[in-house]
Amino acid sequence: MATKPTEPVTILSLRKLSLGTTETQIKEPKMFTVEDAVETIGFGRFHIALFLIMGSTGMVFFGYMVFSILFGLLADRYGRWKILLISFLWGAYFSLLTSFAPSYIWFVFLRTMVGCGVSGHSQGLIIKTEFLPTKYRGYMLPLSQVFWLAGSLLIIGLASVIIPTIGWRWLIRVASIPGIILIMAFKFIPESARFNVSTGNTPAALATLERIAKMNRAVMPEGKLVEPVLEKRGRFADLLDAKYLRTTLQIWVIWLGISFAYYGVILASAELLERDLVCGSKSDSEVVVTQGNSEEGQSPCHCHLFAPSDYQTMIISTVGEIALNPLNILGINFLGRRLSLSITMGCTALFFLLLNICTSSAGLIGFLFVLRALVAANFNTIYIYTAEVYPTTMRALGMGTSGSLCRIGAMVAPFISQVLMSASILGALCLFSSVCVICAISAFTLPIETKGRALQQIK
Repeated sequence: MATKPTEPVTILSLRKLSLGTTETQIKEPKMFTVEDAVETIGFGRFHIALFLIMGSTGMVFFGYMVFSILFGLLADRYGRWKILLISFLWGAYFSLLTSFAPSYIWFVFLRTMVGCGVSGHSQGLIIKTEFLPTKYRGYMLPLSQVFWLAGSLLIIGLASVIIPTIGWRWLIRVASIPGIILIMAFKFIPESARFNVSTGNTPAALATLERIAKMNRAVMPEGKLVEPVLEKRGRFADLLDAKYLRTTLQIWVIWLGISFAYYGVILASAELLERDLVCGSKSDSEVVVTQGNSEEGQSPCHCHLFAPSDYQTMIISTVGEIALNPLNILGINFLGRRLSLSITMGCTALFFLLLNICTSSAGLIGFLFVLRALVAANFNTIYIYTAEVYPTTMRALGMGTSGSLCRIGAMVAPFISQVLMSASILGALCLFSSVCVICAISAFTLPIETKGRALQQIK
């Protein structure tokens, strides 16, 4: 009797079916990181609202230098949002108190306290950086300059009206109002999802990302949010680690030099306008000497109050800060952060030297206009680069230490633009130019290019 033939095809089919079932059972669930979520959600209404709120801050010197490092350290350890809120409250409170200063000593002390609070405002840039998709950072972060420009123009306009009529105290009080109002907007600002997930608070990070996705009418990545928990954060040793030592040192040099040049331009502008030092039209001996009144003493002041035309000139030169923004954005995105910064720093050095040219008032204003545009572009680029080059565990501290060096440059600038310039305009301008050349070389030789690079979560 013949045996029944086997059916190998059926056996193979069952085997394939069995193997397919096993693969389905052991398949790992999908996972994503905050970087994946940020890129998937994209840019939308959340980022626009965030920029409108974060763009309305300002700067002060010594207090900023001291507290910039401290706030950066605390922001890496306890969160960006908390430090940002504290800095807003602190700055607004002491700014308002300044208007009631009974003496010059109290005025200086209270303005120092304002600087301490304002030093935490840089965490707003960190939050914006950590929420922006990679391709948008080079476009949106430079646009923050618009808010700085708006604030500068507003304070110049207010000063021209308020100081001659009701005095400087009311100028400070009126200028404090926007900061107080902005505190109420902090309900909208979330803690950085990158920070939350690095501390193990994944549910809060996920809730924030889902909220942003809903607001932007976008979808979240599929799967589970997974990121490593990072216990060590905000350590000075990390900034000077072998991997980042050269980058950190060069960044510090650049920040110091850019700030030195920026405030040098501003103060030199005021010095040239006050003394009318255009093409040697007035010597120091011809400058009008204003005597103080009986209440303030009889000390001579080698300056005079700004006339309406002087305020107009300051407005024109201030508008220059936004003039090169389109070119700056193109350079940052197509040439890269390093080359773009190197070019603008080199041009800044050149235009400092051009101030030595004998020219008219219109020519001086033109040079100052271009200089303000260049130094603003320098600040734009180094802010972006610093926020991008460091990982999450040390990003705020890296920005804080850089901001502290920035204040040193700002405090040295008056001695050059006002004291040295009184003795030798050529010597002062050559010094500013030389510093810019050093910064241009440092920028060109930075070891890391951050253009198109995802933000690093760990060192």
